[in-house]
Amino acid sequence: MIQLRNRITGALSICLLIALPLSGQSQSQPQQSELLPLPLDEVRMFTEALDRIRMAYVEEIDDKTLLENAIKGMLSGLDPHSAYLAGREFDVMQETTTGEFGGLGIEVGRENGYIKVISPIDDTPADRAGIQAGDLIIQIDSKLLRELLPEEAANMMRGEPGTEVTVTIAREGMEPFEVTVVREVIAIASVRSRMLEPGYAYVRLAQFRVNTGEELETELLELSEEHGELKGIVLDLRNNPGGVLQASAKVVDAFIEQGRIVYTKGRLEGNDLEFSANLATVAPDVPLVVLINNGSASASEIVAGALQDHGRAVVMGTQSFGKGSVQTLLPLDGSRAIKLTTSLYYTPSGRSIQAQGITPDIIVDDAFVTRRSRSISEYTEADLPGRLDNGNGEEAVESDQEMAEALISAEEVLVTDYPLNEALNVLKGVNAFKPGSRVNTSGSFSQRDDF
Repeated sequence: MIQLRNRITGALSICLLIALPLSGQSQSQPQQSELLPLPLDEVRMFTEALDRIRMAYVEEIDDKTLLENAIKGMLSGLDPHSAYLAGREFDVMQETTTGEFGGLGIEVGRENGYIKVISPIDDTPADRAGIQAGDLIIQIDSKLLRELLPEEAANMMRGEPGTEVTVTIAREGMEPFEVTVVREVIAIASVRSRMLEPGYAYVRLAQFRVNTGEELETELLELSEEHGELKGIVLDLRNNPGGVLQASAKVVDAFIEQGRIVYTKGRLEGNDLEFSANLATVAPDVPLVVLINNGSASASEIVAGALQDHGRAVVMGTQSFGKGSVQTLLPLDGSRAIKLTTSLYYTPSGRSIQAQGITPDIIVDDAFVTRRSRSISEYTEADLPGRLDNGNGEEAVESDQEMAEALISAEEVLVTDYPLNEALNVLKGVNAFKPGSRVNTSGSFSQRDDF
């Protein structure tokens, strides 16, 4: 599993959020009577450390800054997803739920001290510039990032639309190179869809915002109205970093009629939640394939895990990221809040995917498929350097490399989304060999139908 610390995004946060208002007191906060007594020795030590820093630090530093840094330190020592949000960080979290902000459209985390690209977001400046998942960002505008926190790097990549930022990329097998990207207002389409072939729909979820579930239902209804009855759906959750918990439950509810979707467990009673399906389901019977990869995290894994547990979908791709925790925004005032990990979530069958991820039913790696329209000579002995000459003195017949290179052109190479093609083939197989079959939506995990 990719090991990331302080995982955040230059475009959106990777966290599963409980949708709470960012004003007033959270219902998840404990009552004063429930608070444990403070250890007096440690409190005295903290006060003494604070006083010594104030008096002896090389530069004068105000108490407000010291106390805010103390809060940051407390939260950073808990887990990679808990954080103190103030100023720009607070604004970024609010932007996450609206899906609109100025930046590059790139999700980043930290690995071995470097800023690592988890995924570019669909149809954003970073995506169009060719930045890829797995790239290491080693510089931003000539500033080295070796010791920079991910949130600091994210703030450097955000900015006014129309302004440029130059990032230096280290990519496996290549020398470091620079990419100059023009910032844009990133208005992420949460749901996009199209028809792959008559009867077969493709639905892409880029992230989970508050209204993603409703948007998905609208897209499915419009596709069926415009193109007739659907024979199969590919739900693409690859490189989807997650989002709002309730939205993921709503997405699952579009495909199953009954049964548990997800539940959470935390220390406080208010953090124990459970979501179940209802009968108002837009696509309960349509064969379904879900695509995931190691960039599928949090809410994406809830959807994939629930549909897998119910036997409602075939999950294809590669192992998912493995983020099984839930964060709650606890407001401190109108401009500051704590993002605190308050619970773990579990799939309907009781699986925790924390640090494990979702294992696909069918493993399918990304690949490039090439097709040449004409026959050419294969690589032969005659092409080998230092090869012996023909024993009869006849001229060696070398393969026509010029023709080979000409044939490998933009016009004659078919570059395909291999996992998507395989997903479509699975759906066709379901319809070919099990006509009129209905997959299991009963919520019985021991009766999964194998497609």
